[in-house]
Amino acid sequence: MGISLTEAAADRVRTFLTNRGKGIGLRLGIKTSGCSGLAYVLEFVDELNPDDQVFEQHGVKIIVDAKSLVYLDGTELDFAKEGLNEGFKFNNPNVKDQCGCGESFHV
Repeated sequence: MGISLTEAAADRVRTFLTNRGKGIGLRLGIKTSGCSGLAYVLEFVDELNPDDQVFEQHGVKIIVDAKSLVYLDGTELDFAKEGLNEGFKFNNPNVKDQCGCGESFHV
């Protein structure tokens, strides 16, 4: 299945990379955190690791390590503005439940 991103998310990532002045893409990963066990991590990527999988859509590369891909396969990364709030949204079909604040999840 892989990882996909909306045009809005791609535009936002492209803006971040342009403002940063370097980077080949954005890493999407997970870490152990929060009350439900796992949390999403986003960070810039300057060079690939041997176990990285690269997904490209709308001219933007999303990089995911093999360990995280197990939990993220099929995820769509979106970017939304709602009133004064804006941010990335993760539409992950693997999530079984998430905490009330939306910061962590489990599969």
